[in-house]
Parts: sequence; C-alpha cells; structure tokens
Amino acid sequence: MFWLVMAVLSAFFAGLTSILAKCGIRKTDSDVATALRTIVVLIFSWIMVFIVGSAGTITQIETKSVIFLMLSGLGTGGSWICYFKALSMADVNKVVPIDKSSTVLTVLLAIILFGETKHLAVKLIGVTLIAAGVFMMIEKKDVQAKEEKGWFIYAALSAIFAALTSILAKVGITGVESNLGTAIRTGVVLVMAWLIVVGKGKQRQVKTIDKKELAFICLSGIATGASWLCYYYAIQNGVVSVVVPIDKLSILVSIAFSYVVFKERLKRKSAIGLALMVAGTLAMAIWA
Repeated sequence: MFWLVMAVLSAFFAGLTSILAKCGIRKTDSDVATALRTIVVLIFSWIMVFIVGSAGTITQIETKSVIFLMLSGLGTGGSWICYFKALSMADVNKVVPIDKSSTVLTVLLAIILFGETKHLAVKLIGVTLIAAGVFMMIEKKDVQAKEEKGWFIYAALSAIFAALTSILAKVGITGVESNLGTAIRTGVVLVMAWLIVVGKGKQRQVKTIDKKELAFICLSGIATGASWLCYYYAIQNGVVSVVVPIDKLSILVSIAFSYVVFKERLKRKSAIGLALMVAGTLAMAIWA
C-alpha cells in the first residue's frame, strides 16, 4: 500500500504548488510563468530518471504507451494553462475547488473504462459528496460577476483537461517506469507551453520578470515535479479512482496556506462544502 503514501505526498506538494504559483504570477503573465515552471519540472523529472536508472529503457517503450503519454502531456498542458490563468484572475479559494471537481469525472471514467468497481457504492457516495462540496464552495455572485466571469471558464476547463490527463496517463504509463513516463509527458507540456508563449508574442516578457516572482515560479516548478513523481507512481501501482481523490486533498493545503499567506478566508457555506469534499475523499481512501 506504499502507493497510498505517495498519493498523500502528491497532494501535499500539489497544494504547495498553487500557493507558490500564485505568488509568482501577481505581475508575471500566466502563460510565461507556466512555460518557465515547466522547464524546472522537466529538469527535476530527468534528474529522477537518471537517479533510478530508467533512462536506458526509453527505447523499449511501446508505441501505444508513447502516444498515450503524449496525449496525457497535451491534456496536462491544457489544464496548467487554464488553471494558472484562472489563478491570475481570482482568489485561490475560488479557483482550487472548481479545479478539484475533476475528481468526479476521473472516478466515473475509471469505473467505466478500467472496471474499478470494487466498493462501487462507497465510490459513488464519495463522488456525490465531492460534487456537493464543490457546488457549495462556488459562490453564484463570484461566477456571475462581470469582471470575473473569465476565471470560472478557465477553472472549469482546467478540471476537464485534468480528468482526461489522469485517464490517458493510466493507459500510457502501463509498463513504463513512472519517473520516465513523467519526464516524457513533461517534455510534451514544455513544447506546448512555449508554442503558446511564442504564438502570442510574449517571449520578450521573460527578460522583464521580477526576480522575486521568478524565484516563486521556480519553487512552484520543483513542488510540481515532486507532486508528479509521487502521483504517477501511485497511479501506476494503485487504483486510479482512489489515487485521484486523495491527490485532490491538496485543496486542504492550498486553502490553509492561502489563509496564512493571502488572508483569504472561507465563508461558512464554503467551509461546509470543503468538509463534504474531504469526507467523500476519505471514504474512498479508507475502503481502498
């Protein structure tokens, strides 16, 4: 059950990522920040590949696995770009719950595609609690506010891409050492991120980034790399419909740090919603 421990660590590092990234995109363009973060994640990933000695197995990867890893990378790139765009437009407490709603879609897809029907009733109850929690954490006035409407769309797209990423990664990482699979996926994300930056003509902004924000962007990249390595080890060796909800408990870390760092407080309704999300996640984890 070591994969459960890795899933928990993935959640912790993912929670740190949101806060560090938020600190790094106060003035910096979110697309540029995402592209720079990905460089750090890629370096981190390949260092781990060489540490575990799996680089030599890259030629043994089946074509099917390569295709699905690349598709997963594209999904991750889309999710990142939308997520950090949303973070640059709204509070962490608003964006993170919507992003974490990807859990619902991922669990349902895992049940349908991978036949993960063990303790099905518990999983369905857990998904229902998570969905109810997300709904309660979304303030209608936040969604309807004209000046902030864009962040909700980006956050929702982030959740959809994140769900597809997990499913595609489960298929692609079969038979592939998890660190190597993560490194390959990250390479795809890097190319995608920089194509967007160059396509929008934002590459010149790299030279003008505030050094303090650049430091936070790099730290968020390291946190992301650590989260990914733990997450895809858990995905490869564990049950997707259990790993994904545990990973999404990163919301607790994000909200705790957002309170300390940004003084963002939850309203009573949002707090109840958070409790429902945690209860649903723990229910699935306990009966794993």
